[in-house]
Amino acid sequence: MASAYIGKEIGVQTDQPIRVMVVDDHPLLREGIAAVLEGQPDMLLVAEAVDGRDALAKFTALRPDVTLMDLQMPDMNGIEAISAIRSECPTARIAILTTYRGDVRALHAIKAGAMGYLLKSTLRKELLETIRLLAAGKRHFPPEIAAELAGHLDKDCLTAREIQVLQCVARGKTNKAIAMHLQISEDTIKGHLRSIMEKLGADNRTHAVAIGVQRGFVEL
Repeated sequence: MASAYIGKEIGVQTDQPIRVMVVDDHPLLREGIAAVLEGQPDMLLVAEAVDGRDALAKFTALRPDVTLMDLQMPDMNGIEAISAIRSECPTARIAILTTYRGDVRALHAIKAGAMGYLLKSTLRKELLETIRLLAAGKRHFPPEIAAELAGHLDKDCLTAREIQVLQCVARGKTNKAIAMHLQISEDTIKGHLRSIMEKLGADNRTHAVAIGVQRGFVEL
C-alpha cells in the first residue's frame, strides 16, 4: 500500500507526491533544491524555470502544487510572475526565494499572493517544512521574518517621489540634475534625500543607494 502524503487539500491524504516547480535564474540553486527534493518520497520536482515568463508558461502547462519563486530575475521578475500566476490560478501556492531579510520586493510579492518566505541562506533548514505547509494550504512566514517585514511596512516605506529621487541618485545624477529631471527645486531634492536617509538608516547618499538596491527600492 502506498504511503499517505498530505495532498492538495487541507486534511486530505493522497498517495500522490507534492509536485514542485523551482524558479530561479541561477542553475546552482536550482540544482541544489533538486538534489534535496530527490531524497524526499513525498515530493516530486516537475519543472525548473529560469525567469518569470518561463515560470508562467510551465505553471500553465503543469499546474504544480507548490512553486518556489526567486524575485530578482531577467525578463519577467518574480513579483510579476506571481501576479500573473495568481490571476490565472488564485489558489496557486507560491513561496518566494530571497537573499535579503526585509526585502521590499518580498513585501510586494506577499501582497501579490505569495504564501511562504524562504531566505536562500536558510534553505537547508526551512525548505522541506515550507513546501509541506504550503501543500497543505497553509502559509509559512518565520516569526522573525514576519516581524521584520512588518517593521519595514511601518517605517521604511519610501514614497513614490523618494524612490524616483533615489533611482536618480543611483544613476549618478547630481541634485541639480535630479531637480531639472523631476522639475522640482534643489531644496526639495535635499529634503527628499534627508527623508530617504532617515528612513533607511543611511549615513550618506551612496549608502542610501546601497540599502535601496538591497531592499529592492531601486535597480542598478
